[in-house]
Amino acid sequence: MRKVLIPTKLDKVAANLLTERGYEVVFDAQTPMAELIKQHPDTEVLIVRSENVTPEVIDALPKLKLVVRAGAGFNTIDIKYARKRDVDVMNTPGANSNGVAEEVVALMLAASRHVLAADASTRAGNWEKSKFLGHEITGKTVGILGLGHIGQLLVKRLSGFDVKVLGYDPVLSPALAEKLNVKLASVEEIFAEADFISLHIPENNETRGMINRRLFELMKPGAMLLNCARAGILNEDDLRAVKAEKKIIFCNDVYPKDAAGPKSIADLCDIMMPHLGANTFEANFVAARRSAEQTIEYFEQGVTSCVVNKALPDGLDANYQKLAFVLTKIADAYLAGKGNPNRIETSFYGKLSGFAKWMTPAIAAGVAADFAADVDVTLPPKDAEAFLKESGVELVNREVDNGKGYGESMTIDLLVGDAPIFRVSVRGTIAEGKLMISRVNDFDCLYLEPTGHHLFVEYKDAPGVIGRIAGILGEKNINIIDIRAPQDIRSGRSLTVVKTNVAVPALLVDKIREAVNADRAFEFTYLP
Repeated sequence: MRKVLIPTKLDKVAANLLTERGYEVVFDAQTPMAELIKQHPDTEVLIVRSENVTPEVIDALPKLKLVVRAGAGFNTIDIKYARKRDVDVMNTPGANSNGVAEEVVALMLAASRHVLAADASTRAGNWEKSKFLGHEITGKTVGILGLGHIGQLLVKRLSGFDVKVLGYDPVLSPALAEKLNVKLASVEEIFAEADFISLHIPENNETRGMINRRLFELMKPGAMLLNCARAGILNEDDLRAVKAEKKIIFCNDVYPKDAAGPKSIADLCDIMMPHLGANTFEANFVAARRSAEQTIEYFEQGVTSCVVNKALPDGLDANYQKLAFVLTKIADAYLAGKGNPNRIETSFYGKLSGFAKWMTPAIAAGVAADFAADVDVTLPPKDAEAFLKESGVELVNREVDNGKGYGESMTIDLLVGDAPIFRVSVRGTIAEGKLMISRVNDFDCLYLEPTGHHLFVEYKDAPGVIGRIAGILGEKNINIIDIRAPQDIRSGRSLTVVKTNVAVPALLVDKIREAVNADRAFEFTYLP
């Protein structure tokens, strides 16, 4: 009989389903988890909500085989360490999404109509109608950063208010955006134009602190910002510096730690709640039920579709997943200004053809940084496929001709639009244990090792261009480590890729683009 420990407040449906199936269930939300672990060292399954599952917790349970997060986010679980100890970690994606979407609407209405302050004033015997003159949501512009499960549900919940919705999502296809009645926009455009801005992006190395002073200063006076995502994506000090001047209304439901005590962000919040987004009876029930069902399917049917730290299959070098990620990132950088891809075409040569599906998570991460904060952790291919499909991106794995002699290599193409189609194609392989980019579009024999900082510049071939690029970099004391400069004789175009000791700033990239009349110029950094 397998023992399941549930040391958290969770709907009893989970314990009931597991007990009925013959599992021994310890369901105790009152006793501290540390004590429960000492009392039940033979636990094989741990079902949690926001509890921290650290290496110490994992080590204290030598028979542990599965950790289930009853919810979507699993940032409180050390999934890397769990993988090292051969422990699978699952989540229950989508179970809490509607609760969070409805919470955003509740906060928008409460803050717009002064619900909390008016209630307190009226209970105190006052009658201050003029003081609580409010605003309507109808007809306004709402900006949503992140159009996954929650973001898309929020669009639907707001549809009755006849709002204009601006959306930012690095992978959502234009076709799906049109179907949702969302206008895709940049982060800067959303902060400059929206009356309400709701954040639904994860916290990772690329998003941490991205909601900062530069964006706050773009906001309309009196605009509302709502954070029901993660605390770390927003820079508190930057908001504190401009909130009063811009009269920003700020509603918050997330904190660095879910615990009692003073909150550093309290002085900034017009409304603050104790992480209640998913705290509904319905969300709790669905998450509990799914956690039990997934546990049963895992042990009895071998279903691992929701495992978020799945190990690599035998015979696949993890470097090839990193290669797929880098190829996709470079192709995505080439698309700047063309829109998000609506189709991805892949070719895997040699033995890699048998591992095509295992490249999907890395490819998804390459077009959407919020999908995988760390590509060293392999996410389930089915989750990656579902993510791309939900975002309106078609994934096609082409048949290959191994007679071309490409060895174990891969080609990844990103396509935008229908007529005309804009395509970017990048090929690469592993050589002497290192990632190697062999081709970008029609620029063959590139042989670029992509680790570090690189400046890509594509232009009509002409004498002296490389010298001008080098000169501009030298003026800013940026050292050149390596240069690759393949030509496409048929089109008369050249691609110069300069490896530098530091990242080239965006303003300097723009200067170089203008100086050499380049069609494409961008900085690419890969630091594994």
